[in-house]
Amino acid sequence: QVQLVESGGGLVQAGGSLRLSCAASVRTFSRYSMGWFRQAPRKEREFVSVIKWSGGNTDYADSVKGRFTISRDNAKNTVFLQMNSLKPEDTAVYYCAASVNGIASLRREYDYLYWGRGTQVTVSS
Repeated sequence: QVQLVESGGGLVQAGGSLRLSCAASVRTFSRYSMGWFRQAPRKEREFVSVIKWSGGNTDYADSVKGRFTISRDNAKNTVFLQMNSLKPEDTAVYYCAASVNGIASLRREYDYLYWGRGTQVTVSS
């Protein structure tokens, strides 16, 4: 069983930055691909970014490419999402998720076995 706990959300003005963290309680963290998803009010949850355990490859949704950066610290069992140039449309609950898959695209919710409870990000205009 893997437990994931997100932190770092909050209220920020448009153009500002936030850094989300997701701490995982698992001994083999380095063998999990870690993804970030978000869900805005009245919308479906959507893929944001992933960092794969196999090779450390990263991927981003087009809507955040160039503004968000995903990284991980395997020694601390933590994955980060640095969010810059935030826009009101980035407002959502952000979830981290863990997958044992290191090869697939990992853009879909069903690729992930474990999920955190989410952290709220609100960007004011």
